[in-house]
Parts: sequence; structure tokens; C-alpha cells
Amino acid sequence: MRYLAFLAILLIAGVALAQPKLKKFQISKEISVMLPKDFSPLSDDDIAREFPATTKPLAVYASPNGQVDFSVTQKFTQFRSRDLQMLQEFYKANLMEKFTDIDFIRSEVVEIKGENYIVFEFVSKLADERGATNLKPVQKYSIIQYLIKGNQIMIFTMHAPFMLKNEWQPVMREVMSSIKFKA
Repeated sequence: MRYLAFLAILLIAGVALAQPKLKKFQISKEISVMLPKDFSPLSDDDIAREFPATTKPLAVYASPNGQVDFSVTQKFTQFRSRDLQMLQEFYKANLMEKFTDIDFIRSEVVEIKGENYIVFEFVSKLADERGATNLKPVQKYSIIQYLIKGNQIMIFTMHAPFMLKNEWQPVMREVMSSIKFKA
């Protein structure tokens, strides 16, 4: 009887800890990525509400509960791929300015599927430093990747609440390394 209870616990734990299955999503004619199969695209209204910015993302996908998201943004740039090392320092400084506190796990230029990307993996904290609210700081685990193609910079981001970091880190790394860009 104990043996059966032990097996049942192992089975339940195995199911609970199983990583989400990934499925190919075609973002555009040139871009595809493997995302958890239960992710779904956000509507234009949801994107406008959740991602207010001057440049609307090409696409945003989110988990069913909305806690984990993946987005792709495309912007014009005068920089070229040879400028990635310099841009890495610029974008890193920008991230450090944006958050109350940031701990970088990775900050590097890496090759993924034949393309060079700037990769930032980090845990951030954003607090209301004006004292206008009594809300706790928001902590997130994120991976951001930058790719320059021609006169465009592609920005790939994936965010999860910090409390889900251990669960989502391997999945997010797999997703971000699955990005394919066809010229």
C-alpha cells in the first residue's frame, strides 16, 4: 500500500513539474518561434492596454493566465550587426535606468541559428519611488534578445513573475533559442 502511495506521489509530482510542450508559431513570413502550445495571441486592444509604447509589437503571445508573455517588436535602426558590442552596453545601461534594481544573469552577444543576438537575462525589481502608493515592488524574470537585420532591429522579449523563475527559466531559454529568422 505504501508502495502504491509513493508511486502516486511520484506520478503527480512528475506531471506537476513537466515542462510545457512547445509548438511552432509563425510570427511573420520571416520569423517563427517555438512557444508553449497553450500560449495564444493577444488582440490589438489587449496589446495596446498591456504594452503601451510608441511602437506597437508585431505580435504578443501569453500564457492562459496571462502571467508569462512573449513579444516581438520591430523598429528602424541605422546600426548594423557589427555594432552589437557597442549596442549591448547602450541597452544594458538603458535597462539599468528603467528598473529600481536589476540582477543580470547573462549579458552577452551570442550566435543563435546563424544569427548574432544581444542577449540579456535578468531579474528586475520595479518599485514606486515617488511614494505615491504602498504597493510592493514588482519582480520579474526576463530574457530580451536584439537582432539587427538590414535596417531593422528585432526585439524579442519574454517575461515571467519572479516567483515562477525556477519553473519557467528552462522553458524561456528554449523558446528564445528557437527563434528563426528567414531573410
